[in-house]
Amino acid sequence: MTTLITHPLPVLAIGLALGSGVIPPRLLIAGMLAACLPDADVLAFKFGVAYADSFGHRGASHSLLFAALMGVLGVLFAPWLNSGRIKAFIWLSLAAASHSVLDALTNGGLGVAWLWPWSEQRFFLPWRPIAVSPFINGFFSERGLAVLASEAKWVWLPCAAIALTGTALRRLIKRYPPTRRPRAGGDPEC
Repeated sequence: MTTLITHPLPVLAIGLALGSGVIPPRLLIAGMLAACLPDADVLAFKFGVAYADSFGHRGASHSLLFAALMGVLGVLFAPWLNSGRIKAFIWLSLAAASHSVLDALTNGGLGVAWLWPWSEQRFFLPWRPIAVSPFINGFFSERGLAVLASEAKWVWLPCAAIALTGTALRRLIKRYPPTRRPRAGGDPEC
């Protein structure tokens, strides 16, 4: 999965759909960063850590514990993020977890260590439509372009639909606010 392009898109799409009144801009950006951060584990390759190790690619940094720790950072920085602590925790946890969900939808690799440190097992989701990225060997190859096309189909287009639909609904609600009905028995002429 192309980290800097695809992983932040679901967070951006939902943030745009909900609007800045619900997800302040700083919280949105922090969520987008949290969605990319799990792939910092590729730096471990430089230190001789193997892909399949706990701290290898899609290991500890792709776990639910790591996602929860991102949420804890959200709690600590909530005032700076212009957010309440609970909202910051939920938003950043889900943003980080979205990364490993997308990786679990790919058709390659070793899977995602969701239950680390309690289990070393790697998981995939039953449905795996997204082509795995060749980020290690030839991203700008013919295969790399096929991966981008796969990500566009399965991630970018649905994210665009979510963002556009949410934005349109918010505008409609703002333009045509719901009317209040009188309570039963409140108006004798009814």
